[in-house]
Amino acid sequence: MTTSQPNPRLTRWEHHSEWPLAAVAVVFLVTYSLQVLAEPRGVAGAVLNTVMTVLWVTFVVDYVVRFALAEARARWFVRHLFDLATVALPFLRPLRVLRLVVLVFTLQRAFGNALRGRVVVYATAVATLLVYASSLAVLDVERGAPDANITSFGDALWWSLATITTVGYGDQYPVTVVGRLIAALLMVGGISLIGVITATVASWIVQRVSEDNTASNSATADQIEALRDEVRQLSEALAVTGDRRTPSHGTRSYRSEGSRRSR
Repeated sequence: MTTSQPNPRLTRWEHHSEWPLAAVAVVFLVTYSLQVLAEPRGVAGAVLNTVMTVLWVTFVVDYVVRFALAEARARWFVRHLFDLATVALPFLRPLRVLRLVVLVFTLQRAFGNALRGRVVVYATAVATLLVYASSLAVLDVERGAPDANITSFGDALWWSLATITTVGYGDQYPVTVVGRLIAALLMVGGISLIGVITATVASWIVQRVSEDNTASNSATADQIEALRDEVRQLSEALAVTGDRRTPSHGTRSYRSEGSRRSR
């Protein structure tokens, strides 16, 4: 059975494009926030639309380059269907927030194992990003719908908080198909975040217990070796003392003969 080797060209491209794409995701979040909250018209609206188009083209170029650099392209395509969704749905504006997952993945890879010590910071950052982006998306699609009850950013923010924590009071809820799809994605994101936090904490606990056991075993081995040295030294000392106290056979015979003559 052969294992697939990493593609050096693809790995190099992903390494160099990681942080630039994260910066593009941040610019996208700012631009999308202005579009939803400010609702600009005229020149300002046209400028923001142009910026969004440029950002979308950037994500498309990255996807095409990674697909071209992949060796097993069919396998790569199947494994990156989510990336395809983020670039293939440019006209469903609320679903564009899926591109912010790039920012989440970048932060996760950047911190790596250090997340075990910063799990609270990481979880807070990701949860804040999910809640804010979902609030923008659901407000964008819901406020113009008939019988909508999410008509302000405050309503959207309250709904996102209740949804990501899986509380679901029911006082605010989406009425459109896209809004309900956003709700489903937010629920999955909240459950996944809880799972990541739980797994990270469990891994940290296991690591600490393993380190403590290793240190304890090392200390026990050192103590046993020290006891062996002490026993060895005592044995040698007893052997020397015994040699000094036990007279030789010749000496005992000479003393016995001398005592008989004196008699």
